[in-house]
Amino acid sequence: MKKRIAKIERKTKETQISINLNIDGTGSYSVQTGLPFMNHMLELFSKHSLIDMRVRAKGDIDVDYHHLVEDMGLTLGMALDKALGSRAGIRRYGNCAIPMDDSLSRAAVDLGGRPFLLFTVAVRRKKILDFDLGLIREFLQAFVVQARMNLHVEQAYGKEPHHAYESVFKAIARALRAACEKDPRVKGLPTSKGCI
Repeated sequence: MKKRIAKIERKTKETQISINLNIDGTGSYSVQTGLPFMNHMLELFSKHSLIDMRVRAKGDIDVDYHHLVEDMGLTLGMALDKALGSRAGIRRYGNCAIPMDDSLSRAAVDLGGRPFLLFTVAVRRKKILDFDLGLIREFLQAFVVQARMNLHVEQAYGKEPHHAYESVFKAIARALRAACEKDPRVKGLPTSKGCI
């Protein structure tokens, strides 16, 4: 079986990002972004998707966190798309509901090539320390566009923001893990259209 791995480096005047990933990994990770909250969320994502990830990211965080967070989403999406290759033989769809104490989040993924994000959260707090939680939507929007995936995330309820976003990232990870899995009964592309 061909290894489903990718390495993407993206450099702009605002950010420098390198991501290595292995879809068929064990959830091993090494994440350094300069943003502790994003480190934690990407580590959870790796652990629960079983995608091995090495992430190195620097950016103009003295100006704002937006450039770095969005560009990490772009780079991660590019790496996932590259590692998936033609997408032949994958299950294509995955969904999962994950509780985290007072929070419950659901994620549904379609790796059919059509980027779309639906993202609703119940938690009302806008920040964790100085991290603007609205940037998570920007990260996911960039991720789905470059990964060419459809992602629906619904947080049914949750009050404590750390729990709420942890359940979001774990649900996405588990849904993506299912969607990326090889299915021995799927011959060729998982679509009736003939291409993804």
